[in-house]
Amino acid sequence: MAHHVRTGYGDSDPLFLSKAAVFWYAVLLAGLIAAPYVIEPYYLSQLVFIMIYAIVGVALNILSGQAGQVSIGHAAFLAIGAYFTAVAQKHGVPLVLYLPLAGVFTGIAGYLVGLPALRLHGIYLAIATLAFAFIVEEIIARWESVTHGNEGLMLPPPSLFGWKLGTEGFYYLCLLVTVLVILAAINIIRSSTGRSFMAIRDSETAARSMGIDTASYKTTAFALSAGITGIAGALYAHKMSFISPEMFSLAVSIDFVMIIIIGGLVSLRGAVFGAIFMIMADPLLIILKDKVPVWTDAMMHGLFLPDTVTQAVQAGVLRVVNAPGLKSLIFGIIIIVFIIYEPMGLDGRWQRVKAYFKQFPLARQRSARPPRMFLKSERR
Repeated sequence: MAHHVRTGYGDSDPLFLSKAAVFWYAVLLAGLIAAPYVIEPYYLSQLVFIMIYAIVGVALNILSGQAGQVSIGHAAFLAIGAYFTAVAQKHGVPLVLYLPLAGVFTGIAGYLVGLPALRLHGIYLAIATLAFAFIVEEIIARWESVTHGNEGLMLPPPSLFGWKLGTEGFYYLCLLVTVLVILAAINIIRSSTGRSFMAIRDSETAARSMGIDTASYKTTAFALSAGITGIAGALYAHKMSFISPEMFSLAVSIDFVMIIIIGGLVSLRGAVFGAIFMIMADPLLIILKDKVPVWTDAMMHGLFLPDTVTQAVQAGVLRVVNAPGLKSLIFGIIIIVFIIYEPMGLDGRWQRVKAYFKQFPLARQRSARPPRMFLKSERR
């Protein structure tokens, strides 16, 4: 009997799990390519924000989900990439140069921030990254000769080889960068570097005993994560057309952490799910504020209650849906629910749904079909 001897991880960890996965990803990509021609400009703009946030989610997934390092100051890396883009564009640097250079420059900053990670762990490392975010925010607010301080900087529309990218052109640029970042992240995770990240995450002592240079890989994780976030910052600056220090506050860093918590900490697909949730939460809340009073009024009239009771209930509902802290309250409840009941986030729930529909009798399985047997006398 012949045995297949594995000499690497390629067979056990392929780029795509099956031909069906290749087909559905191709369908998704075709849909995204056709999106500018079939959806409204508002939703196209939301798709751009989803892709930018997904890039940051992938970056945080590499750092926290794969390497096990904590960061609550990633808005600083977004700011570095954004301001680098604004300054480079002001000095006439073309897009094909300053976009990757924004990632390189921010990656160097991430490497320097990763040096404290060699001695800090857990909450202490989180505090160090938070302090770095405050330092960066203060620098861009005070360095007025370069950043214009709190007045902010205006960015002209991006141009590629002399052609100005309109709404559709910028959308396709973001789509291309998102696909390349996700493919690069998948290959990093599949490589020896990614496996070293996971070894450090699971047990730093065990990883060191196996000969893994934990110091080098920790700083590498910070550099990779920061570099990817810097590229997202460049796209974010062009999308907003204006940047200022208050756009990169602690609240933005918390939003990034929520992306990987809600989407799934150890899944690249979860980073996309989390980005969709974070970006679409505001439009859904707006729809909720508009529709809930109407639904409440219809329900009250359906119960044939007096007009005074209907008006009182409708006023109470309006006060609740228009409360200033409603979004934070909903997000807090969702995070608690996910941490307690679904630690793997939306991606974990998606995996459970897929596993459910793969179970018999919802899916036909060849193993359920009894094998046909023959006697020797019946064979011809």
